[in-house]
Amino acid sequence: MNRGLVLKFDSLVQLHGACRQLRTLSYRKVYSAQWKPVQSSAHPVWSVLLYPQFWQKDKLISIALPQRRHLATKEEAKKKKKKIPLTKGEVEIRQKMTIEELAQAMGKDIDHIYEVLLYTDVSLDSLEPDSIIYEDHIKQIVKKSGMKYKSAKLKEEKERENTDAVKRPPADPAVLTPRPPVVTILGHVDHGKTTLLDSLRKTQVAAMEAGGITQHIGAFLVHLPSGEKITFLDTPGHAAFSAMRARGTHVTDIVILVVAAEDGVMQQTIESIQHAKNAGVPLIVAINKCDKPEADPERVKKELLAHNVVCEEFGGDVQAVNISALKGENLMVLAEATVALAEMLELKADSTGLVEGTIIESRKDKGKGPVTTAIIQRGTLRKGCVLVAGKTWAKVRFMFDENGKAVDAASPGIPVEIMGWKEVPSAGDEILEVESESRAHEVVAWRTYIEQQERMKRDAEVIEAKQKEHRMEYEKEQQKLAHLTWRQKKAVLYKANKHLMFSKPKERTEMDKNVLSVIVKGDVDGSVEAILNILDSYDADDECKLDVIHFGMGDISETDLSLAETFNGVIFGFSVKANESIKQLAAKKGIKIKLQNIIYKLIEDLKDELNSRLPPSVVENTIGEASVLNVFSVTVGKNKIPVAGCRVQKGLLDKKMKFKLIRNRNVIWKGSLSSLKHHKDDVQVIKVGMDCGLSLDKNIEFSIGDEIICYEEKEVQQTTSWDPGF
Repeated sequence: MNRGLVLKFDSLVQLHGACRQLRTLSYRKVYSAQWKPVQSSAHPVWSVLLYPQFWQKDKLISIALPQRRHLATKEEAKKKKKKIPLTKGEVEIRQKMTIEELAQAMGKDIDHIYEVLLYTDVSLDSLEPDSIIYEDHIKQIVKKSGMKYKSAKLKEEKERENTDAVKRPPADPAVLTPRPPVVTILGHVDHGKTTLLDSLRKTQVAAMEAGGITQHIGAFLVHLPSGEKITFLDTPGHAAFSAMRARGTHVTDIVILVVAAEDGVMQQTIESIQHAKNAGVPLIVAINKCDKPEADPERVKKELLAHNVVCEEFGGDVQAVNISALKGENLMVLAEATVALAEMLELKADSTGLVEGTIIESRKDKGKGPVTTAIIQRGTLRKGCVLVAGKTWAKVRFMFDENGKAVDAASPGIPVEIMGWKEVPSAGDEILEVESESRAHEVVAWRTYIEQQERMKRDAEVIEAKQKEHRMEYEKEQQKLAHLTWRQKKAVLYKANKHLMFSKPKERTEMDKNVLSVIVKGDVDGSVEAILNILDSYDADDECKLDVIHFGMGDISETDLSLAETFNGVIFGFSVKANESIKQLAAKKGIKIKLQNIIYKLIEDLKDELNSRLPPSVVENTIGEASVLNVFSVTVGKNKIPVAGCRVQKGLLDKKMKFKLIRNRNVIWKGSLSSLKHHKDDVQVIKVGMDCGLSLDKNIEFSIGDEIICYEEKEVQQTTSWDPGF
């Protein structure tokens, strides 16, 4: 009997242990998998106690052990997680870290970082453990976690050796030899600069210029009958090319200022004087078009006095020569004056050693590749020389003069066209010769590195400013939502941004309709630079935002079309072409290509595109006016309707049009007429001088002396307020 009680007690203990295990499993969401066979409605616990023999010890253990192993595995995982050392003191942070790296540095798990980020302005939607967060947000996370931070020590980068190319020290005066003067022709548009050069070098360049305006710098060597040589730079006179004119004065020795005798001093004339003064270059005034009846050279000289240009006749040191570039009058006098001034300046240069020079113009030629026009200032340039300019280099393959004739050498003061560049350098870049191609690679690598460092510094400043601006906006938004719970804040933000989250790309494009994205392509670097300078003056972003997404040299390409398609942009080409296949592809994709050879026409096209993106304005066009002479009412059913007895003073009243009621110069009502009668007859039109009775579509009491205006609304296209200065 005692033995039976012991067996029953043993079975009860085993059953109790099994129940505890199964109860634990139920909390682990395996309740339905293991508990049903034991504690179902058909077999309650008390029935098992009465019949313990049905439960075998091995079976109970086999049920409990696998789950026990499962629980042990999770416990081990927890222990492993707890092995991450908790940071005591300060957390070492860097300028940017991944979420995972920050969690490790803080001794926390990733979920903790996510939880803290809920209380910042960072969106969690796209964050992953390897997502990068920046210093501001890193500091917020550490602070909100009740910890302190310190900046991690940066690895000391070995100071990079300066491998740039530099100019040689000044040459010994004993080795200097005379060189041709470099003369820049400056002046206002259409005052005859190109015609003057044309007459000097006996070519017809002016006839080839689009719109009579020189579009980019031309450098020419002119041989005078006396045997003297003069290098002339023909810089554009148009307002758009002031930057190119300024660049021309940096390499010139003498400036010839061309002023039309009948026009006098103009805007670009004043700019040209300023460029010459800033560069410290002496002036010679060429008063052109003196053959015209309305010419007044004396007036021109007096106008120049106001700008501190004192001619010799007034006791100054500036030579003034009256010429006619078209008829070739007094050109030799001007040339002699230039040579005489050059002799006074004693222009000499060192023609030995490594070459130094300046790029006047650069372009990409289909047959020749990158080509530059340059003025040599020191040394003698020959085939095979290795040159660097900006962030590119060249091994000189061919050289040409201004007439396209191949030359073997170019000495100081001589303009030359250079082939062999790896990429197109920028106009105005300094040319330096180096010893070898490997040395050229070193120089370019160093200059690229320096530019990257400067860009990174600028970017960091911009990012910091943007972060500060964003943080201020975020704080303002948070203040507005301060009275709401976290869930309510999320709901408000979701509603505010819902239309953006679910809008399709096409819809987003329509929302950005007031943005004009442009791609600028030009024939040479200087032309593109001048166009970009004009676009920099754009000041009507409140009307339509202007966004230059790409610019470059060369003809229109498929890459340009792809960019235009992506940004819904317009391509503007200056003195470039688009072949037939490009035009067909553009038409198929609905991309606009605007090609021009004259700068102001290209800007007009740009303004037309800006105008097309502005919403039309509604203008009221008055058709007729009537005055209220009497007031009475008419009963229709149970309602009394006010009626005005009127006389048409101007134009006519048309019932189909819109009307407004004016009292004491204030608009009381706008809408349509409900009735218009003449001698009790319904009519559509009442002409000037006729009397009528009318009622409005809204019950408004009339007063004697009120005015009734009949008008129509028309949509008128707005025009941009931007004035580029043409």
